[in-house]
Amino acid sequence: MASRQFIVAISGASGAIYARKILQGLLQAGPQVHTYLIISPAGRRLLHDELGIEHPDIAAIVGEEPHDRITMLANNDIGACIASGSFKTQGMVVAPCSSNKLGQIAHGIADNLITRAAMVTLKERRPLVLLHREMPISLIELKNMLAACEAGAIICPASPGFYLNPQSIDDLVTMVAGRVLDLLGVEHNWHTRWQGAGAAKP
Repeated sequence: MASRQFIVAISGASGAIYARKILQGLLQAGPQVHTYLIISPAGRRLLHDELGIEHPDIAAIVGEEPHDRITMLANNDIGACIASGSFKTQGMVVAPCSSNKLGQIAHGIADNLITRAAMVTLKERRPLVLLHREMPISLIELKNMLAACEAGAIICPASPGFYLNPQSIDDLVTMVAGRVLDLLGVEHNWHTRWQGAGAAKP
C-alpha cells in the first residue's frame, strides 16, 4: 500500500503539458507514492487540443504504459474516496487551474469532485497548489486568489524562470513542475533549484 497519496486535477486552462510533467514526476518518486487523477470536462478538451489526446487515459497522458500507481476518478463522482477528509492524502494540485476553478475553490462551490477534493484539502490543512495560468489577471481573479490564499491555498502561477538558462520548452515545463513537487514535498532530481551565481562581477 502506498504510504503517500496525492491528488492531481486537470482543468481547462492552457498548460496540459504541466499536468503531464507533474504526473511523471509523481510516478518517478517511487512505489510509495500513489496519485488520484481527476479531469474536468474542459480539461478533457484541453488534453485534446494541446496534446492530441482523443480519449484521455493514464497511458496517453503520462506517455507510459498504464500504471497501478495512478487512479483516474470521474469528476462527477462526488462520493469518491478523496471527497472525504477521513481519506488521508498528502496534498493536491490543480494543474492547470482555470480562472473558473479558482473562483469555485475560492468560494467553496463543491459541486464536482475537483472542487470537493480541494475543499477537503483546505479544511484538513493539507497543501493545495493552484497552478493558475492566465494573463493578464483581472481584479476578479486577484480577489479570488486572495480568498483562496487566505483559506490556505498556495497560488503558484505557471511562470517559469530563466536563471537556469533553459534550452528547450521541456526545460521550462520541468522548472514549473519541479516547483510544484517541491511545494508538495515530493523529491525529484530535475535540478530546478537555484544554487547561487557566485561572486558578482564589478
